[in-house]
Amino acid sequence: MNSPLLHRHHLMNTAHRPAQIFIRGEGAWLYDAEGRRYLDWMQGWAVNALGHAPAPVAAALAAQAGTLLTASPALHNAPALELAARLCQLSDFDQVFFASSGAEANEGAIKLARKWGRLHRAGAHQIITFGRAFHGRTLAAMAASGKPGWDALFPPGMPGFARAEFNNLESVERLIGPRTVAVMLEPVQGEAGVIPADAEFMRGLRQLCDQRGLLLIVDEVQTGCGRTGPLFAYQHYGIRPDIMTLGKGLGGGVPISALLATDRVSCFEPGDQGGTYCGNPLVCAAALAVLETLTAPAFLETAWRHGELLADGLRSLSREFALGEVRGSGMLWALELGRNTAPLIAAAAMDAGLLLNAPHPHCLRFMPPLNSSAAEIETGLSLLAEALAHYA
Repeated sequence: MNSPLLHRHHLMNTAHRPAQIFIRGEGAWLYDAEGRRYLDWMQGWAVNALGHAPAPVAAALAAQAGTLLTASPALHNAPALELAARLCQLSDFDQVFFASSGAEANEGAIKLARKWGRLHRAGAHQIITFGRAFHGRTLAAMAASGKPGWDALFPPGMPGFARAEFNNLESVERLIGPRTVAVMLEPVQGEAGVIPADAEFMRGLRQLCDQRGLLLIVDEVQTGCGRTGPLFAYQHYGIRPDIMTLGKGLGGGVPISALLATDRVSCFEPGDQGGTYCGNPLVCAAALAVLETLTAPAFLETAWRHGELLADGLRSLSREFALGEVRGSGMLWALELGRNTAPLIAAAAMDAGLLLNAPHPHCLRFMPPLNSSAAEIETGLSLLAEALAHYA
C-alpha cells in the first residue's frame, strides 16, 4: 500500500510539518502510523482541553450525529440554545453568537464594536490593539494583530486599528480619539510567548474604557475554557469586559467558537452576521460536553495543581540548564531559553517522544491537556530535560 506521504504535494504549503503521519490519539498521547507514541504538549495549540478523543466529547458527537447534524442557522436547535444559556450562566455576558473558528469570532467582535460605535459613538470605528497580539488569520483579524511582518503579507491592510504597547496604559490613552470605539486584547498573549497582562494594567483598561465610553474586548480564544486556571482568564482580574471571544478549548477538538456580549453592547440585527455552519447542533453538543467536564467538582482545581507541578518543574530545569524566565498560569506556560535554540530543542524533544511548540526561536510554549495526570507531567519534564541536555 502506498504511503499517504506520497500525496503531500496535494496540500498547500502553509506549514512546516514533520514526516510522521499521526493516526490516533488518546488523552495526552498521540500515535503515529509506525505505532510510536508521543506525549503531546501542543494539543492542537491548546485546542484539546480534555486531550485526544475524550470520551465525553466522542459520546456527545455520536449521540447527536444520529439525531441532527445541522438544520439551518435560520432555525433554532436545542444544543445551540442550551450552550448559549450555559455560557451566559458561567460568565458575565448575556448573548452569544456561535462560529467555527477563533478568527471568525474575533471578526464578529470587530463588526459588533463597529456597529455599536455607529449607533452610540457618532460612527466611531477604530479599535486599539497591541503589539505582538494574535487575533487570527482573516484580513481583519490580521490587521488587528501585532505579529511582526504580518502588515506586509497581503497588502493593502485593513484600516481602522491603532497599535498600543502591551502592559502600558499610557500608550493606550495616547491613542484614544474621537474615532476610537474599543480596546481589544488577549489577557495572555499566547503567540507572543505567553505574556500575561498585569493586573494593574487590566483594571486600568477597564477604568479607562469606562471613563472614555469605550468597549473592552477580551480575546480568550486561547486563554478561555480553563486554560489559565479559572474558566475564563478575565476572571483573574476581577473585571467585566463588554465582549469576549472563545474558541480552541471550547469544542475540545471540534471546530466551534463563540462571540459573547453584554445586553448593552449586543446590537446585531438579522442579516448583520451569520455563517452556514454557525451554531450547528453537532458542534454545540460537543461543546456542552466539554463545559460539563470543565465545571465538574474539583476539575479546574486539579488542573491548577498539576499546572503548578509543571511550572515548578520548568523552573527547576531553568535553574539546572541556566535558562530564563518561566511565565504563565494554569496549563499555559512558556520557558525562555536565553538563546535561539527553541526549534532544535523542539526537534530533539520530538525524537524523545514529546511534542512541543516553539513560538519564537528563544522560547518554548507548553499546552498540555487540562486533565493531565501528575505522572504525565513528570514524564514530560523528564523528556524535556533529555532534549535540553542536547542544546541548552
